[in-house]
Amino acid sequence: MAQALKEPGSIIQTKNLSIIYGDGHQGIKNVSIEFAERKVTAIIGPSGCGKSTLLRALNRMNELIPGTRTTGEVRYRDRDIYDPSVDPAVIRRHIGMVFQKPNPFPKSVYQNIAWAANAHGYSGDMDELVEHSLIKAALWDEVKDKLKKNALALSGGQQQRLCIARAIALQPDVILMDEPTSALDPIASSYIEDLISELRNDYTIIIVTHNMQQAGRVSDTTAFMLMGDLVEVGPTKKIFVAPEDERTERYLTGRFG
Repeated sequence: MAQALKEPGSIIQTKNLSIIYGDGHQGIKNVSIEFAERKVTAIIGPSGCGKSTLLRALNRMNELIPGTRTTGEVRYRDRDIYDPSVDPAVIRRHIGMVFQKPNPFPKSVYQNIAWAANAHGYSGDMDELVEHSLIKAALWDEVKDKLKKNALALSGGQQQRLCIARAIALQPDVILMDEPTSALDPIASSYIEDLISELRNDYTIIIVTHNMQQAGRVSDTTAFMLMGDLVEVGPTKKIFVAPEDERTERYLTGRFG
């Protein structure tokens, strides 16, 4: 098992984290890893290796799957998020999620952001929040005259950036991204990658991706998973040029996966 990456200023740490589904399948096994604040970490590995399971564990979304059991710890700002006293809704506000397929609400562009903010108790200037969130998501110039338009009428890439804006509106510390470009065309994907590079200045970003070139372009740190195990984690340049584990090298050179 890979050793946890020792990063100064880490914002999330897992310790011996395991996820067991209701059918007994163990999605991830004793994973210990630290995620540095305001850095981008890419989680890579073949299909079914536990990447998305690990990502969902970081804001308790696996709990939405009936029968799922979690052991070990996930600490956010040194508090165990699985402590019974912790409200999952509060965790999900601080640790937001952007999914593989864009999932805007069937509401206006404006309401996609306002509804989410209101649901979490926002009481400030809503117009200002909507504009700020759309600017941060590099979408404002494209939709500022279409705020009353149904979000489902936007292109796929615009919908994904709107979902990112919706997450930003909740003022999170961390944004989780589960293959955010896999359903997008290359041009829309490049917009998202450029956006990730900008957002790293203000947020911690953890991205699951099948695209190893994308991981190399956008991340500071890469974690390689295989069959539920964390095999290796380290600076992206080192992982891609001189991995320590033979399994990592075999995956990166296309010999399996």
